[in-house]
Amino acid sequence: MAGTVTVPGSSTPSTPLLKDELDIVIPTIRNLDFLEMWRPFFQPYHLIIVQDGDPTKTIKVPEGFDYELYNRNDINRILGPKASCISFKDSACRCFGYMVSKKKYIYTIDDDCFVAKDPSGKDINALEQHIKNLLSPSTPFFFNTLYDPYREGADFVRGYPFSLREGAHTAVSHGLWLNIPDYDAPTQLVKPKERNERYVDAVMTIPKGTLFPMCGMNLAFDRDLIGPAMYFGLMGDGQPIGRYDDMWAGWCVKVICDHLSLGVKTGLPYIWHSKASNPFVNLKKEYKGIFWQEDIIPFFQNVTIPKDCDTVQKCYIYLSGQVKEKLGTIDPYFVKLGDAMVTWIEAWDELNPSTPAAANGKAK
Repeated sequence: MAGTVTVPGSSTPSTPLLKDELDIVIPTIRNLDFLEMWRPFFQPYHLIIVQDGDPTKTIKVPEGFDYELYNRNDINRILGPKASCISFKDSACRCFGYMVSKKKYIYTIDDDCFVAKDPSGKDINALEQHIKNLLSPSTPFFFNTLYDPYREGADFVRGYPFSLREGAHTAVSHGLWLNIPDYDAPTQLVKPKERNERYVDAVMTIPKGTLFPMCGMNLAFDRDLIGPAMYFGLMGDGQPIGRYDDMWAGWCVKVICDHLSLGVKTGLPYIWHSKASNPFVNLKKEYKGIFWQEDIIPFFQNVTIPKDCDTVQKCYIYLSGQVKEKLGTIDPYFVKLGDAMVTWIEAWDELNPSTPAAANGKAK
């Protein structure tokens, strides 16, 4: 059997995995009552709460959680003029939490996501499964038809090259959702009552050269490997587009992971997405993006990062220039976004001076 990550059988391990190496980042505009359901799984970990909207509003956090909370005033104070790269009135503000964290791993979740149950009725410890995904290798260079060969009970199938069985370091674990699907506004409008009830017990590596629509509501990543690329763009207040923050980050992350020979997994774990957002409000936010993505996606499919870009920061700066050059002709917004990408990297490096660029994945 391929190497597996040994994790205690209980859904609530006596010694939480990566307790001192992982932060949970939560963007919010409301009191965090949802944490009560997550208490058995989240309480041992440190939380970074990024408050969106009115900074004078008090956000209540249930007792017993170890957390730090940042509002817009804090972001402006810490970043100064570079705070312009952090979105306002949009969940994209969560990426500020990635920047100020000092941990190796990040898990981010939305405040309308609750603990899901597996088919046996057992509560799913989403965080534990994400950790399993991140601590085991990925297989981006050759698809294994039994999905993740490093899971217990699985292995590489006949015909899988032995030279590739060590896999690649996993940079991202992308989880899914039961109940309310993550649909765009047009799909919401034509399928208002559709719910995702299918629990697929699978984790797979997204192949090299394949893009995917990353959702930020149930996401974990290795901050040391890919953190500087996890920028959720310019969205929300004052911007012509919204609800593309996580997908923009996902497209950037995926092409950089492909370049640096890092892996991205998707599938388990599931969370319970409790609340459908208003499709008419969503359509107003998305409508330009629905048109623009027909150019954005081919851009990412065709971009080639030079070999001398051997760190995440170098790759991201190169992408920012290409965004301005190739997408700036679509709308001036992309010139502004390209500049914000550079500002983001500058701010990241200022707040993380002790992390050498060489700590990121290296191109092979």
